Amino acid sequence: MTLFFQYLLKAVSYLMYGFFCILMLEITLQYLPIDFDVAFLRIKQDEIQLPHYKVAFYTHVFAAIFSLLAGFTQFSVYFRTKYPLVHRYVGGLYIVTILLFAAPSGLIMGYYANGGFWSQLAFCLLALAWFWTTYTAYAALKVQDYKKHQRYMMRSFALTMSAITLRLWKYVLVFLWQPRPMDVYRIVAWLGWVLNLLIIEFIIYKYFKK
Repeated sequence: MTLFFQYLLKAVSYLMYGFFCILMLEITLQYLPIDFDVAFLRIKQDEIQLPHYKVAFYTHVFAAIFSLLAGFTQFSVYFRTKYPLVHRYVGGLYIVTILLFAAPSGLIMGYYANGGFWSQLAFCLLALAWFWTTYTAYAALKVQDYKKHQRYMMRSFALTMSAITLRLWKYVLVFLWQPRPMDVYRIVAWLGWVLNLLIIEFIIYKYFKK
């Protein structure tokens, strides 16, 4: 029964992740064809007038959705053993996408984040931590330190998942307490990724310490 529940939990996890990825893809596709007065951009009309913000925004939303889809495949033991070449190339694209596109553009967007200094700090730290964990995973792979590579890829993907968890926490907070919109934004700016890191650190300590 234990093995059955393990497989059931894994199946449910895949289904939930797939569901949220589809939702994220639908959110991303709202911006095609290019429209500066839709969804999130409706509250960023001052920033969207800045050419570098436009580039950063569109780079980030499309690079981030790719990272979200690509990253999940890297943690399947079956996928790694059955399709090692695909694992290597998809992992390489995941790393390149974050280091060259998603994290740098996220840093620019973080600088212009709503909610004032603390929101801006949260999103800028998220972008920097995302870059650092992904780069450290890449550097460990180059010297064939596979255990370190795995641990930092887990941390990197925990930060990638903030695209989903940030929105989940937003709905939870609004449902439970109905705080002011800007207060929600300031809270989820931190909660959306710090809790992810704490959870993944516990998992690494518990199961991947050696």
